[in-house]
Amino acid sequence: MRRMRRMRRFNLAVLTAVTVSTGLPVLSAVPAHAYGGQRPLGIDNCTATACHFDVPPGTYDVRVLLGGETASSTSVTGETRRALLPETAAPAGERVARSFTVNVRTPEGEPTGPDGTPGLDLQLGGAAPALADISVTPARHARQIFLVGDSTVCDQPGDPYSGWGQQLPQYLRKGVSVANYADSGESTVTYLGNPRLWATVQPQIRPGDLVLIQLAHNDKTTDEATYRANLETLVAGVREKGGRPVLVTPIVRRWFNADGTLNNDTALLVNGLGVNHPAVIRSVAAAQDVPLIDLTAKTKALVESLGVEASKALYLYNEKRDNTHTSVHGATVYAGLVRDELAARHLVPRGLVRVG
Repeated sequence: MRRMRRMRRFNLAVLTAVTVSTGLPVLSAVPAHAYGGQRPLGIDNCTATACHFDVPPGTYDVRVLLGGETASSTSVTGETRRALLPETAAPAGERVARSFTVNVRTPEGEPTGPDGTPGLDLQLGGAAPALADISVTPARHARQIFLVGDSTVCDQPGDPYSGWGQQLPQYLRKGVSVANYADSGESTVTYLGNPRLWATVQPQIRPGDLVLIQLAHNDKTTDEATYRANLETLVAGVREKGGRPVLVTPIVRRWFNADGTLNNDTALLVNGLGVNHPAVIRSVAAAQDVPLIDLTAKTKALVESLGVEASKALYLYNEKRDNTHTSVHGATVYAGLVRDELAARHLVPRGLVRVG
């Protein structure tokens, strides 16, 4: 018990973070007054299933110590249903330490949505959750990934929906924060035009920040010249701030042909004007020398390999007859595809990518 009391007084302020010399840039330290002069908050701010930390907007490192007297299995989500830590097992009587970095902002979810709850809120889940200790401190050596996208990417506010950006943080270790500014219903036109979207994101981009851009699903009436120009504007806007743009082709719609393939305009995001969105994105990426994550090709291959029945679980077909938006399971699988590309292309240092 004495050892546990000492452990509960422990916090990350005494740890020295390791600076990685490659990859995304380092965030500036949060001012010392960020906690109002108080010590960083810990386990006393938690119940058996949730924690609340009264901290201002910013980027925070979270260290959790998982486990209890019996075998446990714990996952952590936060803010608007973001997956921050995958389910982690701890044998009976043992403790397992894990860390992650989280972005706290207002609005806490979709940029055009409600403000949410001030501070940092975490929820404990899993088959048998057990939290022995926790510490939250300002992130002093964190790297930022911004997400620009639509409803298939965003932090969806309620079940059964989930965007792949909502699931991406669990695949990243302490030192990388995901700032998900994807918003439901947005096209390249509306994202550039709404002051709560691009005009809010661009000023925050710092040299070296990654900005992943996936906009296509709602460009249903955008002509090719305009769509191409809008993508180029986003790329130029990221580079103007010294950031690193990454173009992402859209996830496929689950719309099968009779032969079990997805080779049709609906599935592959060709709009009513005949604009082939993935093809234009690939073209802009090549012309502008921008890294490309071809999520259209990867999700097409996966959905076709699963077939008509098994692929339903990736989307909300069973719940909503929805072949566009993903379930938590589907969003998690698709976020894993993005994680794989970030690692394979060395866009994020491998040491900061969680592979298991």
